[in-house]
Amino acid sequence: MTSPLLDRARAGDHDAFAELVDPYRRELQLHCYRLLGRLADAEDAVQETLLAAWRGLPEFEGRASVRSWLYRIATRRCLNAVRDAGRRPPLAPTPPFEAPEPTRHNEVPWVQPYPDVLLPEPAYLHRERVELAFVEALATLPPRQTAALVVCDVLGFPLTEAAAVLDTTAAAVKGALQRARSTLRSTATATAPATAPAASRPPAHGSAEERRLGKQFATAFVADDVDAVIALLTDDAWLAMPPAPHQYAGPAAIAGFLRASAAWRAGRRYSLLPTRANAQPGFGCYLGGAPAGLVVLTLDGDRIARITRFMDDSLFPAFGLPRTFSRSPASAAPSAQEQDPDAAPGRW
Repeated sequence: MTSPLLDRARAGDHDAFAELVDPYRRELQLHCYRLLGRLADAEDAVQETLLAAWRGLPEFEGRASVRSWLYRIATRRCLNAVRDAGRRPPLAPTPPFEAPEPTRHNEVPWVQPYPDVLLPEPAYLHRERVELAFVEALATLPPRQTAALVVCDVLGFPLTEAAAVLDTTAAAVKGALQRARSTLRSTATATAPATAPAASRPPAHGSAEERRLGKQFATAFVADDVDAVIALLTDDAWLAMPPAPHQYAGPAAIAGFLRASAAWRAGRRYSLLPTRANAQPGFGCYLGGAPAGLVVLTLDGDRIARITRFMDDSLFPAFGLPRTFSRSPASAAPSAQEQDPDAAPGRW
């Protein structure tokens, strides 16, 4: 049975269609982000989904819910996008100084952060399903396994409904789901250091402890106080800089990189503006007034387990961060001519 709102939308009422689909926009975008790993790609997929839904309204008979129908379209668009474009890593930025040898290389350097301002409200109740580590783990799976895991384990669709969303059988979904779960468990076991302690829950979202850790990190980072930064880290912490593939694991390796960066800057200091990404604290980073990466912190108890600095300055507008930033509130932001040329996008 169709609803009066659906009947109006099928009759060509654009306002009725908007009223029908608007409640699902944010969760659809987050769904597409989980499948694609990139904010811009997720936004494109949602637009394509809504256009396809509008065009396909005459064929929609209302036997499934509007939500399930939209997820079916969105999932198909995302799987097609991955198949058509592949997962080619973006061009890695060139370090402007001789960086230490990395500990390891990032398998999924194309993954981007997701602004908290775009998260549906319930996402904070299950923030482990939006954190960077989870999205990156999803990106290592075959696309249909990723889709099965997201639709069943994250969204909670039963097998029969998930099969309709994925255009397959319940048995096929169950098989893909089992393989995805097994791979993620194996990956987590293989990448965990043998001496690593059990992970602790991060501080509550927006809590005083979370703010304290963020403030201490920001104070130490902008002062180039490497020892103070290292004191905030877990023993198995690591530093990543997507889309550069380099990763530095352990306090000693991270300290080596931070000291090399500070030596190259020769007294020039970063500025940080707070933001949030993937239900985690973050900062817009600036050097000489120009964007110099987006820093996201992964917290583990009362310590920082991971520092991810995304070297993609095109992300700043999505996080509400200005394109230029001056340390002194009384001074104007520097002009393009006054900005430090070494802090251009794509630099470390």
